[in-house]
Amino acid sequence: MLSGLWKRHGLIFGAGALCILVNKQGLGPLWYTGVALLAIGGLMRWTLARRQRPSRERAPVPVQVPVAGRWMALNGPGTKVPSHVHSHAQTYAIDLKCDPLQDEADSPAAPPFRRLWPFGRRPRLYPSFGMPVLAPADGVVVATASRQRDHLSRMSLPGFAYLFVEGFIRSLGRPCHLWGNYILLDLGKGVYAGHAHLRRGSLRVAVGDRVTAGQQMAECGNSGNSSEPHLHFQLMDGPDVMTAHGLPFEWRYRDDDGMEQTGVPEDFAHVQALSRHDELRKQR
Repeated sequence: MLSGLWKRHGLIFGAGALCILVNKQGLGPLWYTGVALLAIGGLMRWTLARRQRPSRERAPVPVQVPVAGRWMALNGPGTKVPSHVHSHAQTYAIDLKCDPLQDEADSPAAPPFRRLWPFGRRPRLYPSFGMPVLAPADGVVVATASRQRDHLSRMSLPGFAYLFVEGFIRSLGRPCHLWGNYILLDLGKGVYAGHAHLRRGSLRVAVGDRVTAGQQMAECGNSGNSSEPHLHFQLMDGPDVMTAHGLPFEWRYRDDDGMEQTGVPEDFAHVQALSRHDELRKQR
């Protein structure tokens, strides 16, 4: 019950901000009430995030790469832990951005980052947008969201500033405000896999469906708290991202040198899923 109250910290923080915004009498009861609510909401958020720090080290969970083709790793645990933050079970989360070789047919490069203009670009201009998102293991779909729009990218200085403010506000609401369209899988043995920022209307699965490793579940999009189209992937020890703890994972993948690796790539390194033939050969 206490954790349920703590998860409502956004409402308390928002009420405090509203009290200060509508206050027109300077320092007074309404202003002090607003400040108190802001402090309480901030403390509740800090406490909740602190409780999501992993209490002990765990062996990485082996899963498959949830995409096909050549992707770049960003903000991943191969470079630092926590890779994102501890809140929302993101301790070992990773972002993946499709980065095909430029000599491949039909593989346009992503628009470059701009200092001032344009503020953002349409998501369809990025190679990641519309790419298949695959199940990392056999599992059961336990939660989904699919109606949030795919917004413009934030790949400019004004866009990044907007993303920072937008991200803070989104973090005060429900998890879907951060994740956008998503799929949450129960992989068994207390392991759950989250796939976020999916394309609106692209989900091919529903709650209760069983999926197999490598099965396409949706398409990569740019919904939620996203700077450009990419896939956010994480494992955790419960279905509630507000109270669960992040879990480490490892992939078997091929790097740009053609070498097979086991683990998690460092930031800006590339990862390609092993073929079905490679996977079967490894299991023998």
